Amino acid sequence: MVEAYIGIDVGSISTKGVVVDRKFNVLASRYLRTQGNPIDSIRRLLAELGAQVDTGIRILGAGTTGSARRLAGVMVQADIVKNEIITHAVAASHFHPEVRTVIEIGGQDSKIIILRDAIPVDFAMNTVCAAGTGSFLDHQATRLGRPIEEFGGLALRAKNRVNIAGRCTVFAESDMIHKAQLGISTEDIVAGLCDAIVRNYMNTVAKGKEIHPLVLFQGGVAANVGVKKAFELMLGHEVLVPEHFLVMGAVGAAIVASEETDGKGTRFAGFNVADTAFETRAFECEGCPNRCEVIETLRELKVIDRYGDRCGKWSKL
Repeated sequence: MVEAYIGIDVGSISTKGVVVDRKFNVLASRYLRTQGNPIDSIRRLLAELGAQVDTGIRILGAGTTGSARRLAGVMVQADIVKNEIITHAVAASHFHPEVRTVIEIGGQDSKIIILRDAIPVDFAMNTVCAAGTGSFLDHQATRLGRPIEEFGGLALRAKNRVNIAGRCTVFAESDMIHKAQLGISTEDIVAGLCDAIVRNYMNTVAKGKEIHPLVLFQGGVAANVGVKKAFELMLGHEVLVPEHFLVMGAVGAAIVASEETDGKGTRFAGFNVADTAFETRAFECEGCPNRCEVIETLRELKVIDRYGDRCGKWSKL
């Protein structure tokens, strides 16, 4: 029987999950689009992860992370729920103990984590103007009729990188269209876009941070070789994309779950969560002038979690 841990990372754009063994080798992984419905994406994730592993596998611990980490934690009965900064840092330092900087750009969020001796000592999350980079790249690839998997490769074929306004996606797209109308090649424009994304990241998310190698580049945008190249040109040294760059947050969640349970028992509800009905709804408490918005999650019509009330009236189940 294989003993393993499960980690789940649910963001606004993507839902990721892994099953790792006791030495944190990845046995199964899945990357799905959240599609605005995290409950459905978590159920699909459990079904697809369960199909990848042996039926006799024994899960020793479960952890969740991401912007919907609380919902995911309630649904799968996770042993621990941690924020993305911790889980990305834990996974990065596990696979690359010498890492000193983690750049993470996903579909919606951007972040930087500064590590010293494998300990996160500083971090920053995206501001409004650095959000949605992955989604913007998706949109531009579609607009230009190019598969997103090939979009970054266009930048590597650029002969003259043009300047693209990158502080706002609206201006960036307008500038790209303007440059195209001037007859500049798509490759040069895409290279300019990659430079603009990196310039914006450095001026907003990474502003004031001491970036030292080894630098890891994680998250969905790390698949874009054009953005990776632009980072290397900007920083002046190599940027490494780790093997599991798409699911590093989920790997980190699995690792912290192993530390939480120490292999001595888990609350994990099992892969059959995929077949269970869940519902989340909200109501406004009228008990006092605060009028808190209370969020409650139901499993098969039974309330299993509530939060949002300041006084604890509703969250005490």
